[in-house]
Amino acid sequence: MLATKIATSLMAAVATVAGCATDTPDGPSGGALSAREAADLAWMREEEKLARDVYDALDGYGQPFANVQTSEQRHFDAVGGLLDAYGLADPAAGNGVGVFTDPDLQALHDALVARGAPTALAAFEVGCAIEELDLRDLDVAAAATTRADIQTVYGELARGSRNHLRAYYGTLVAAGGTYDPVYLDRAAFDAVVTSAQESGR
Repeated sequence: MLATKIATSLMAAVATVAGCATDTPDGPSGGALSAREAADLAWMREEEKLARDVYDALDGYGQPFANVQTSEQRHFDAVGGLLDAYGLADPAAGNGVGVFTDPDLQALHDALVARGAPTALAAFEVGCAIEELDLRDLDVAAAATTRADIQTVYGELARGSRNHLRAYYGTLVAAGGTYDPVYLDRAAFDAVVTSAQESGR
C-alpha cells in the first residue's frame, strides 16, 4: 500500500487544475535535487497516474469520475513537467493504462479497481480513499522540500485533492453511503469535506 511507501520516503500526491506551474520563470529552482526530492517526484508521477487509471476503470458509475479523471491527467502532466525540468527519468514512460513500474503501485491499482467495481457506493469509497491518501502524501512531500517550483505544484495538487475528496464524499453521502477516514485524522477530514470547493488558476 501507499502507506508503506510513505514510510520509506517513496510517496507523493493527487490533484489540481489546468495551469499548474512546473517551474519558476527562470527555470528549476535551487539546482540539483536531493535524493529524497527526486524520489518523491518519481513516486508522485505514478501516483497521479494511479488515480487517473483507477477513475478510468470506475467511470461507468458516472460523475464525479469523468471530471476528476480529466483533472488527474493534468496533475500527471504537471509532475511530468517537473521531471523534465530537473532531467529526471519518468517511471511512467511507455506504460499503458493500469500498468505501473513500481510493483506496490501496481498491486494498489489492482486492489482499488477490484474493491470499487462491484457497486457505485464502493467506487465512491475508493475515490475518497485515494484523495485522502493523496492529501497525506502531499503534506509529507511538501515538508521535504524548500523549492518554490515544487511546492507550487504540490500546493495545486493538494487543492485539487481537497476538491476531489469533497466531490466523492458528497456523492457517496447523497447516495446513502458512509465513510470513515483511513489516512487523515477525523478533524482534518471533516475540515475538508465540510468546507466549500476551492477555486484556483
